[in-house]
Amino acid sequence: MTQKIKYRHPEKEKNQINPIKKKPNWIKSKLIDSKEFFLTKTIINKSNLVTVCQEANCPNITECWSKRHATFMIMGDTCTRACAFCDVKTGKPEKLDPFEDIKIANAVKKLNLKHVVITSVDRDDLSDGGSNHFKKVVDTTRKKNPNTTIEVLTPDFLRKGESYKKILEADLDVFNHNIETVPRLYLKVRPGARYFASLELLKKAKKNNDKVFTKSGIMVGLGEEYDEIIQVMDDLRSANVDFITIGQYLQPSVKHHPLQRYYHPDEFKELELIAKSKGFLLVSSSPLTRSSYHADEDFAKLQKKRLNIN
Repeated sequence: MTQKIKYRHPEKEKNQINPIKKKPNWIKSKLIDSKEFFLTKTIINKSNLVTVCQEANCPNITECWSKRHATFMIMGDTCTRACAFCDVKTGKPEKLDPFEDIKIANAVKKLNLKHVVITSVDRDDLSDGGSNHFKKVVDTTRKKNPNTTIEVLTPDFLRKGESYKKILEADLDVFNHNIETVPRLYLKVRPGARYFASLELLKKAKKNNDKVFTKSGIMVGLGEEYDEIIQVMDDLRSANVDFITIGQYLQPSVKHHPLQRYYHPDEFKELELIAKSKGFLLVSSSPLTRSSYHADEDFAKLQKKRLNIN
């Protein structure tokens, strides 16, 4: 009887034995036990909504939720891609919830949010990548909450033609799409995406409506070189991106891309100064910086910066 040999994927095996490095003393999540935290949690759970705060195991969740700040993740909790840095589960997603726009709009109202961030999983299974659904959520949220500013953190809609334009037709305040890492690491870290396609999306978003702030983020500690980070800054500025976020990559598990090193807070400060010298309107650079961390406060700063320029 012939023995059945199981195929062994070298990259997958490698990822399974990547030990997680001990965090330095400057990376500490703020543990806040408050009524506001549980109120936020209750509203989200009762509304049967998904947040990237939970799905991606964000280190800032207790701090943000204690301020009633939550980043809604639409189109389900399952992504069609398998980025090596991300803790969101991968697989075959369920059908879109036709009432999700109403649920999101009502939750924003209950939380009394002045600024809301709406993101999503990648939905490569949909012909438009989910752009029509995304626009529907934004439109309903705007109608229900006319005084709330809206920030979207979108997928790249790769190979979906011009479907991304649907979102840009919505009444947005901030358009965010993360570049995530340097181009050399894309095949390992973000294999389903293309670096220059993401840059082009950001450029088109600004060209479509120059009143909308554009934003992008990069993680450090994945194995990039210092000069590669600087090149990403230049590339983002060439795409007229207003706001850059720079944060520390935290390896979710031994199955994920290995963390190469922790950057010291002084290095983040240096990167912030360099980014500001490049002409970004706003820079957020720290170990715990994430795309939607302090997004409401950052948006207020962006508005003031624009007023001062004009």
